[in-house]
Amino acid sequence: MESSMMIRNPRAPLSRGTGNIPEALNGLAGKVVGFIDNTKPNFNHLVDDLAEVLMKDYGVHSVIKRGKRLQSIPAPRELLDELADVCDLVITGSGD
Repeated sequence: MESSMMIRNPRAPLSRGTGNIPEALNGLAGKVVGFIDNTKPNFNHLVDDLAEVLMKDYGVHSVIKRGKRLQSIPAPRELLDELADVCDLVITGSGD
């Protein structure tokens, strides 16, 4: 059975005051991917499985997983800064 992964571009058009959107990645090989877990049930399981696929099948160099303290609050600035400094791509998600 052939496996595949569809990657969607979630970027909206720029609006005033939002700054620049970085250029799209040219593939995932050698990249560092970050995940922000918002503590909803089952997201940690999804991240573990997705990290394995990204590294094994797409050549991602490493995966960094960080979590928020609560679902209802934004991620702390320090966490966002850390991930921005070391990651080529960050995915934030929700479980359930």
